[in-house]
Amino acid sequence: MNRRTLMTTVAATGLTAIVAGCAPMGGQPDIVDIAASNDQFSTLVTAVSTAGLVDTLKGDGPFTLFAPTNAAFEALPPGTVESLLQPENRDQLVEVLTYHVVPGAVTSDQLAGQRLDAETVQGGTVDIDATGTGVRVNNANVTQADTMGSNGVIHRIDRVLLPQ
Repeated sequence: MNRRTLMTTVAATGLTAIVAGCAPMGGQPDIVDIAASNDQFSTLVTAVSTAGLVDTLKGDGPFTLFAPTNAAFEALPPGTVESLLQPENRDQLVEVLTYHVVPGAVTSDQLAGQRLDAETVQGGTVDIDATGTGVRVNNANVTQADTMGSNGVIHRIDRVLLPQ
Protein backbone atom coordinates (compact mmCIF):
# COMPACT_ATOMS: atom_id res chain seq x y z
CA MET A 1 0.00 0.00 0.00
CA ASN A 2 1.38 3.41 -1.00
CA ARG A 3 2.24 5.48 2.09
CA ARG A 4 1.73 8.64 0.02
CA THR A 5 -1.89 7.62 -0.12
CA LEU A 6 -1.93 9.37 3.20
CA MET A 7 -4.94 11.30 4.12
CA THR A 8 -7.88 10.72 1.97
CA THR A 9 -10.52 10.51 4.52
CA VAL A 10 -10.62 11.96 7.93
CA ALA A 11 -14.30 12.70 8.27
CA ALA A 12 -15.24 13.56 11.78
CA THR A 13 -17.10 10.26 12.13
CA GLY A 14 -14.35 8.14 10.63
CA LEU A 15 -11.65 9.99 12.54
CA THR A 16 -13.16 9.11 15.89
CA ALA A 17 -12.95 5.40 15.11
CA ILE A 18 -9.42 5.70 13.77
CA VAL A 19 -8.14 7.69 16.76
CA ALA A 20 -9.73 5.30 19.24
CA GLY A 21 -7.40 2.58 17.98
CA CYS A 22 -4.20 4.67 18.27
CA ALA A 23 -1.73 3.81 21.00
CA PRO A 24 0.53 6.42 22.62
CA MET A 25 3.88 6.81 20.91
CA GLY A 26 6.52 7.12 23.62
CA GLY A 27 10.30 7.43 23.46
CA GLN A 28 10.29 9.85 20.52
CA PRO A 29 10.49 13.62 20.14
CA ASP A 30 7.15 15.42 19.87
CA ILE A 31 5.87 17.01 16.65
CA VAL A 32 7.23 20.45 17.58
CA ASP A 33 10.71 19.06 18.25
CA ILE A 34 10.63 17.15 14.96
CA ALA A 35 9.60 20.26 13.01
CA ALA A 36 12.21 22.38 14.82
CA SER A 37 14.95 19.92 13.87
CA ASN A 38 14.12 20.19 10.15
CA ASP A 39 15.29 23.30 8.28
CA GLN A 40 12.39 22.90 5.81
CA PHE A 41 9.98 23.91 8.59
CA SER A 42 11.77 26.97 10.05
CA THR A 43 9.00 29.37 8.94
CA LEU A 44 6.34 27.08 10.42
CA VAL A 45 8.26 26.81 13.71
CA THR A 46 8.64 30.61 13.86
CA ALA A 47 4.92 31.03 13.22
CA VAL A 48 3.96 28.44 15.86
CA SER A 49 6.18 30.20 18.40
CA THR A 50 4.85 33.67 17.49
CA ALA A 51 1.27 32.40 17.79
CA GLY A 52 1.95 30.99 21.27
CA LEU A 53 1.06 27.45 20.20
CA VAL A 54 4.29 25.66 21.15
CA ASP A 55 3.05 24.39 24.52
CA THR A 56 -0.25 23.27 22.99
CA LEU A 57 1.44 21.32 20.20
CA LYS A 58 3.93 19.83 22.66
CA GLY A 59 0.94 18.58 24.70
CA ASP A 60 -0.30 15.03 24.94
CA GLY A 61 -2.28 15.12 21.69
CA PRO A 62 -2.37 13.09 19.67
CA PHE A 63 -2.29 15.46 16.70
CA THR A 64 -2.01 15.16 12.95
CA LEU A 65 -0.06 18.14 11.63
CA PHE A 66 -0.14 19.04 7.94
CA ALA A 67 3.16 20.89 7.92
CA PRO A 68 3.80 23.41 5.13
CA THR A 69 7.43 23.81 4.11
CA ASN A 70 9.30 27.11 3.90
CA ALA A 71 8.72 27.00 0.13
CA ALA A 72 4.97 26.74 0.76
CA PHE A 73 5.06 29.90 2.89
CA GLU A 74 7.23 31.66 0.27
CA ALA A 75 4.58 30.91 -2.36
CA LEU A 76 2.02 33.07 -0.51
CA PRO A 77 1.53 36.61 -1.85
CA PRO A 78 4.41 38.95 -0.93
CA GLY A 79 4.14 40.32 2.59
CA THR A 80 1.62 37.71 3.79
CA VAL A 81 3.94 35.88 6.18
CA GLU A 82 5.42 39.12 7.53
CA SER A 83 1.91 40.46 8.11
CA LEU A 84 0.75 37.30 9.90
CA LEU A 85 3.76 37.45 12.22
CA GLN A 86 2.85 40.95 13.44
CA PRO A 87 1.51 41.01 17.03
CA GLU A 88 -1.74 42.67 15.94
CA ASN A 89 -2.47 39.71 13.61
CA ARG A 90 -1.89 36.97 16.18
CA ASP A 91 -5.54 35.78 16.11
CA GLN A 92 -5.41 35.38 12.33
CA LEU A 93 -2.08 33.52 12.61
CA VAL A 94 -3.57 31.15 15.20
CA GLU A 95 -6.53 30.48 12.86
CA VAL A 96 -4.23 29.66 9.95
CA LEU A 97 -1.97 27.39 12.01
CA THR A 98 -4.74 25.51 13.83
CA TYR A 99 -6.35 24.87 10.42
CA HIS A 100 -3.30 22.64 9.75
CA VAL A 101 -4.00 20.42 12.78
CA VAL A 102 -6.49 17.55 13.02
CA PRO A 103 -7.17 15.89 16.38
CA GLY A 104 -5.78 12.36 16.56
CA ALA A 105 -2.75 10.69 15.01
CA VAL A 106 -3.88 9.60 11.57
CA THR A 107 -1.40 7.76 9.37
CA SER A 108 -1.49 7.17 5.65
CA ASP A 109 -2.33 3.47 5.92
CA GLN A 110 -5.46 4.38 7.90
CA LEU A 111 -6.64 6.67 5.11
CA ALA A 112 -5.63 4.77 1.98
CA GLY A 113 -8.32 4.74 -0.69
CA GLN A 114 -10.60 7.18 1.12
CA ARG A 115 -11.90 10.68 0.63
CA LEU A 116 -13.03 12.63 3.71
CA ASP A 117 -13.73 15.97 5.23
CA ALA A 118 -11.74 16.23 8.46
CA GLU A 119 -12.53 18.75 11.16
CA THR A 120 -9.49 20.79 12.17
CA VAL A 121 -8.61 22.22 15.57
CA GLN A 122 -9.51 25.63 14.08
CA GLY A 123 -13.10 24.40 13.60
CA GLY A 124 -13.17 24.32 9.80
CA THR A 125 -12.78 21.22 7.67
CA VAL A 126 -10.15 20.10 5.19
CA ASP A 127 -10.85 17.84 2.23
CA ILE A 128 -8.50 14.86 2.26
CA ASP A 129 -8.33 12.82 -0.92
CA ALA A 130 -6.24 9.63 -0.89
CA THR A 131 -8.09 7.85 -3.70
CA GLY A 132 -5.50 8.52 -6.42
CA THR A 133 -1.77 8.09 -6.77
CA GLY A 134 -1.00 10.86 -4.30
CA VAL A 135 -2.70 12.50 -1.36
CA ARG A 136 -4.20 15.97 -1.41
CA VAL A 137 -5.36 18.10 1.48
CA ASN A 138 -7.50 20.86 -0.01
CA ASN A 139 -5.19 22.21 -2.73
CA ALA A 140 -1.94 20.95 -1.17
CA ASN A 141 -0.05 17.78 -1.99
CA VAL A 142 1.36 15.58 0.75
CA THR A 143 5.02 15.29 -0.19
CA GLN A 144 6.10 13.15 2.77
CA ALA A 145 3.77 11.20 5.03
CA ASP A 146 3.95 9.61 8.44
CA THR A 147 6.76 11.31 10.36
CA MET A 148 5.87 9.90 13.76
CA GLY A 149 6.32 11.79 17.01
CA SER A 150 5.52 11.03 20.62
CA ASN A 151 2.30 13.04 20.42
CA GLY A 152 1.23 12.61 16.82
CA VAL A 153 2.19 12.48 13.18
CA ILE A 154 3.44 15.04 10.66
CA HIS A 155 2.57 15.02 6.97
CA ARG A 156 4.65 17.48 4.94
CA ILE A 157 2.61 19.53 2.44
CA ASP A 158 3.59 21.84 -0.41
CA ARG A 159 1.09 24.67 0.21
CA VAL A 160 -0.20 26.64 3.15
CA LEU A 161 -3.81 25.76 3.93
CA LEU A 162 -5.99 28.84 4.37
CA PRO A 163 -9.29 28.63 6.27
CA GLN A 164 -12.32 29.79 4.37
